[in-house]
Amino acid sequence: MNSKVIMVLRILLGVFILVFGLNKFFNFIPMDPPTGDAGAYFGALASSKTLMLVGIVEITAGIALLLNKFGALMALILMSISINAVLFHATLDPDNIAGAVVLLILNIIAIYGYRDRYKDLLH
Repeated sequence: MNSKVIMVLRILLGVFILVFGLNKFFNFIPMDPPTGDAGAYFGALASSKTLMLVGIVEITAGIALLLNKFGALMALILMSISINAVLFHATLDPDNIAGAVVLLILNIIAIYGYRDRYKDLLH
């Protein structure tokens, strides 16, 4: 894949994850609260302050990807959040899975873009 395309998609992922990380603190994107099991799970994450930790990781990853500093590391760390988001929506909130799938695809592309940095890990 073209390095300029990878760069644009990395920046897009950085903006995407930075905005959603900041939203966990400032709530500037209105979202309907989940109901049923999804609401109970989301409520438990919120009350245990886990969402704040996820927000901090997302903000850090977004800044790292935008600045291309420690991006390879943050793309790996962000993969756990991406997979969790897809699994959450696939099992508890399938109507709103689109954003999580976009996040996962952008994250996979970012990891692919950093593939040379992972060679030592994979040998």
